[in-house]
Amino acid sequence: MPGGRLTQKDRQQIALGLADGLAYAEIARGLERPTSTITREVMRNGGPTGYRADLAHRATERRAHRRKPGSSRGVEPAPQPHGRDAEAVREYEELFTTVMMQSGLSQMMSRVMVCLLTTDSGSLTASELVQRLQVSPASISKSIAFLESQSLVRRERDEGRRDRYVVDEDLWYQSTVASARALIQQVEISRQGVAVLGPGTPAAVRLENVARFLDFVAESLTRAAEQAREILYTKAETASPSTATPSSDGE
Repeated sequence: MPGGRLTQKDRQQIALGLADGLAYAEIARGLERPTSTITREVMRNGGPTGYRADLAHRATERRAHRRKPGSSRGVEPAPQPHGRDAEAVREYEELFTTVMMQSGLSQMMSRVMVCLLTTDSGSLTASELVQRLQVSPASISKSIAFLESQSLVRRERDEGRRDRYVVDEDLWYQSTVASARALIQQVEISRQGVAVLGPGTPAAVRLENVARFLDFVAESLTRAAEQAREILYTKAETASPSTATPSSDGE
């Protein structure tokens, strides 16, 4: 299996494969590359619908050029706990960041979220985020403010009275409920438009259809979040004491 960086010809084949609707694994087989290499390449450069071979090649060259000064200073990836491969972790974090950007978050917000999600403690202070991401405190503050507003991050005070930013299971529930509330606001404003534009008119009918669709989605989303929290979290809580039961019975 060939190694080294993807060539411009490789990227042209990737673009052709995407245009033909091929899966990443099939494109990878044609290039004799790992599927993860193709996935990372596509997601880092516009996603399956926005990938352009020439733009991707130039972007990769720019990234490589930016890394050269750092490598000359002898900067190496930070040591990883639990025997993790530092380079594999870095590549995974880059891919994860790209996927989160595809969902609408800015690059900086995505990097902060990925940093928190891939930290074993699930919490970091602002200064720790600055150190890990090598960015300014202002960048962290701005990103955290937005993530808090979307219920994606929770702020806590530690023993040293420092703010810590936390991600945990309940935040996904809170974030989903917040998304449902945002949909409900769109339902309400759409129905206000029906009254303003005149019931039965083409524009009013369109808005009413939007409102009905979003109302159904919001209700389903809220119900699914409630069910998931009840089922998954209850199972997680009851699993801990039960693990000790078999060993005590077996003695």
